[in-house]
Order: sequence, then structure tokens, then C-alpha cells
Amino acid sequence: MKPRHKRLAFILVGLAGLGVAAALVLNALKSNLQLFYSPSELVAGAAPKERTFRLGGLVEEGSVKRGNDGLTVSFVLTDRAENVNVIFKGILPDLFKEGQGAVALGKISNDGVFMADEVLAKHDETYMPPEVAKALEQAKKDQPAATAPINTNGGRDI
Repeated sequence: MKPRHKRLAFILVGLAGLGVAAALVLNALKSNLQLFYSPSELVAGAAPKERTFRLGGLVEEGSVKRGNDGLTVSFVLTDRAENVNVIFKGILPDLFKEGQGAVALGKISNDGVFMADEVLAKHDETYMPPEVAKALEQAKKDQPAATAPINTNGGRDI
């Protein structure tokens, strides 16, 4: 084999090795990627069925229910347009409460309940995860505008 052919073979083997390494790295990154979805997106079917993802919104008032074992908690996450039932088995963060923002990490079950492996709560009065704030703002824009009540008493206020 001529030196020129050896060099070409060496370059081709090196490029093939780089291609395989890049494919392995991209595959590892894709499998560890955790995307964020709002309750509206989840109800619309945009969220993956068999992958772990983040679901964020506000914990609906009066929706937190604790199981008899002391670890299982069910609650509803809402973006004010849609609601999603969430079940979490574990210890909730100290700052988790109704009416506050929360992000749950887990999968959606076949019956439409989000099975959370981890729950994160906001850390102070003014902070809300950017994804949750964006989802709430989008849900507010998507809701039809409330119509003014029709005055049926001849224009007089009662």
C-alpha cells in the first residue's frame, strides 16, 4: 500500500470514529433531556407518553390530599385553563402549598394521572419558574375574554 493510501485510510477511520462518538454523545443527551410542559399542553397531547418530563403550574386551592401512609400526596396542577391530577409518593418541599407554583418531574399514566417522581416548589414570594410563568401567561391569553354582563334593568344600577 502506498503512503498516500495509508493516509487516506487513516483519515477515513478517524472520521468514522468521530461520527460514532458524536452519535453516542447525542443519544446520551437526548435520553437525559427533560422537557417542560404546561397542563394545557399535556391535555392537548403534546407531551410524550413514555418519557419523563416536567409539568408545571399552580397548585389548585383545596386540591391537596394526603394518603394514609403519610407519604402519598395527590394534588391538581393548573395553568388556569386546564387541570392535571398529580400523584407523588415522597416528602414534599417545605415551601409546597396551595396556590403556589410547582414543577413536578415524572410520567403520565395510561389513565391520564401524572405520576411524579420529584416535586419542586418556588423558593420565595416573588420567584416562579420561568416555564411556569410563561405557561400561565399563555393560558391567560388563550382563554376567551369574559363578556360584560348584560344590563336588563333599563340602564339603572341596582
